[in-house]
Amino acid sequence: MAPEKRADDVRLLRGFERRFLAARALRSFPWQSLEEKLRDSSGSELLLDILQKPSGDSVTLCESTAIVSHGTTGLVTWNAALYLAEWAVENPAVFTHRTALELGSGAGLTGLAICKTCRPRAYVFSDCHSHVLEQLRGNVLLNGFSLEPSIDAWAQHPGPHTPEAERPWVTVARLDWDTVTAPQLVAFQPDVVLAADVLYCPETVLSLVGVLRKLSTCRKDQRAPDAYVAFTVRNPETCQLFTTELGRAGIPWEEMPRHNQKLFPYEEHSEMAILKLTL
Repeated sequence: MAPEKRADDVRLLRGFERRFLAARALRSFPWQSLEEKLRDSSGSELLLDILQKPSGDSVTLCESTAIVSHGTTGLVTWNAALYLAEWAVENPAVFTHRTALELGSGAGLTGLAICKTCRPRAYVFSDCHSHVLEQLRGNVLLNGFSLEPSIDAWAQHPGPHTPEAERPWVTVARLDWDTVTAPQLVAFQPDVVLAADVLYCPETVLSLVGVLRKLSTCRKDQRAPDAYVAFTVRNPETCQLFTTELGRAGIPWEEMPRHNQKLFPYEEHSEMAILKLTL
């Protein structure tokens, strides 16, 4: 089989796998492309590949089918969370043997993907809505991770972390950006901070920049944590407000290059970006 033809078959196969594992509607599957492939001699082989059990690790989620549920948008997975998870899988060194704090974890897909593929030392999921926290804890357990009750015990006795360690230390924390204090953030001892799809209104942008300013004081070994914020550009004015407020807070930023991973089914025409912040 010609290399370019095989590459087309692999892309089609991955398209079926991603949509199947994400429980997408059957109408979203690339049936027309499959029908065209079945007309040539290699079509039967491709069909057998599609019917095989998908390979690789997976993330299992329980989430809402409604965009807004219980007064929050945090019970579903948004595109930037998928995009950030793909970037993390391509850049595991950012998280390997480090402590990560995620702001606004939502359903937990990004963090669970990082915990399964990037070998962090510890991962702190956080959110503030009670229903989101309840679902988040369930999703962590659903993926085979044990939940620690708080950061305190691990921070005092973290123990040695060896390459043979199979699972990161994981906890879920209630974190309100408007009321959390710098000492409370320091207790997490983060090496890296991340957030996905949290720039959806001016009020949230201001709260996020406020908590990032507090995190800039969380120096571990004389350095502030790295921070990465992923977002979908829905309203350019909201994104502009974010970068403007970062400037006012004295937080330099740079946009990360687009990554090559395509592991999840999301709208490819969506404009997404990841900013690296220097706290």
